[in-house]
Formats: sequence, C-alpha cells, structure tokens
Amino acid sequence: MIAGGSAGWLPGLRGVLMDVDGTLWESGRAVEGAAAALARLREAGIALRLTTNTTRRPRTAIAAALRAAGLQVEASEILVPASIAARLIAASGRPRAGLLVPDSCAEDLEGVESVEEAPDWVVVGDLGRGFTFDRLNRGYHWLRGGASLIALHRGRIWITDQGEVELDAGPFVAALEYAAATSAELVGKPAKAFFDLALAEIGLPAHEVIVVGDDGENDIEGGAAAGTKTALVRTGKQRGGAAALPAVTPDLVLASVADLDPRRI
Repeated sequence: MIAGGSAGWLPGLRGVLMDVDGTLWESGRAVEGAAAALARLREAGIALRLTTNTTRRPRTAIAAALRAAGLQVEASEILVPASIAARLIAASGRPRAGLLVPDSCAEDLEGVESVEEAPDWVVVGDLGRGFTFDRLNRGYHWLRGGASLIALHRGRIWITDQGEVELDAGPFVAALEYAAATSAELVGKPAKAFFDLALAEIGLPAHEVIVVGDDGENDIEGGAAAGTKTALVRTGKQRGGAAALPAVTPDLVLASVADLDPRRI
C-alpha cells in the first residue's frame, strides 16, 4: 500500500506534465476518460505538456496515434529525450554519433550526424529486437574508442500495445556501461535535464506543476526531485503490480487519469 491524497486536484497548480504510455494510452488505446480529462485541463487554462521516454517512434507519429485514439494533442506539446540529446550533442560541437535507436528516432535528433566509424557519442534508445550481439558489440567498440555514452532513458521494462511486458533500453545501457567501464549521461525521465526542459517549456515554477504518470521512478521520483507535485495513476505499469512503487509518496494517487480534475480540490 502507498499513502497519498485521493482528491482530483491540488490548490495552486497551474500546469501538468502528463506521461503518455500507461497514463493516457494503454494497450494501443486511450485510457477510458483520458480525452475528457485533457479537455477539462484545457478548459481550465492549465498549461500542458505530454512527456514520454519512448524512442520507438517520433513525436509526430506519437501525436498522430493519440489523435487517432481520440486524444486531441499536437506534436509540439510532446517532449521526448531525443530532443535533449540533440541539444547536448549540438552544444558539444561534436555532432558525430553512433546510434543504437530505431531509424524513426532520427526525426527527433536534428543536427546529429549518424556514423558507423569513430563516433564522438553513442546514443542508446528503444532499439528493441535490434539489440543484437553484433550491434551491442559495435557499441562497445565505439565506447572503447573514446565515444561518450548517452542514454535516452534507463527504463527497465515497457508494456507493448498487446499488453506484454518486455525489456526496455535500460538493461542494454547497463550492459554497455559494464562492458566499457563507463557511465551513461541520462537525458530522459527521471533526469533533471528532462524536467528542467519541460518546466521551461510550460513556463511555470516547479511548485505550480504536477507530474502525472504510472512509473514510480521516472514520473513520481523524477518529478519530486525536480520540485513538482506528483500524481501516481493505477494504470499501465501499476496495473497488476508490474512495476515497483515509488520510493517517495506521491501527492495524489488516482485510479486513472480520468480522475484528474481541476474542479475537484
């Protein structure tokens, strides 16, 4: 059991950072009541950004899938770790990167030069079944050659649209760290850099924002560390105990995002 408030809102909140997978979207469909919850937030003038660690598809494809499911969102409202990685790489002046990510991720890595020889960076994301021995071994040799490691996220598991639990990118990041005796720079949730960018985009101080999600570590612990309020939803990873509870107590515990309502305090 985990303590936490059960009301649908907290006083003083003016912004929401909303997780996607497992929160708005589950098993290939919108969570029941999610569309109405988004509409209530917009009607109340609540600033909104959608946050996701996925790199299996770009922001444009995520937005299209959500709209097809009846959720009215725009690609510009979605924050992905690839965008932060692109900024980090651009700022370094060293644009060459070995990419262990799906081809579609390149859309959100604008300005990054994908190379197979002597990269400055190794970027790891949701390569899924593309994490073959040969590809991981290639990444290892890039790191041994002096490249720096960027983890778009460190998720342990993810839940497919069919509801199956599978390994996420985190175990493969850990394998490369161990093999090459290095440490990855994390840019996705729960990294501070991710939440700093989200708060800058939403234009509000942390204490006026609530992070809503199903992932105890990425959403609840990450949001709390960034100074936001937090709401844990009992869908997605929390359904059936597929993931561990957060180490910190969320401010709200909701059956689903459908219970998030700025009219209820």
